[in-house]
Amino acid sequence: MTLAQLPILSPCIGICELDRDGYCKGCLRSGDEIARWVSMGEVERRRLVDDVLPQRETRQP
Repeated sequence: MTLAQLPILSPCIGICELDRDGYCKGCLRSGDEIARWVSMGEVERRRLVDDVLPQRETRQP
């Protein structure tokens, strides 16, 4: 099995508190993204982990 074939694990780091913008302070996912994680397909998870969350990280003060 290659790295690309491994399932994408949750980005949760156990700091589960939403900030004023509605994003988790630990993993930067929205409440909706957290709730939908288990039903997301691998392509959507990969886009979130590789593209969306890094962009949100750059907005952090």
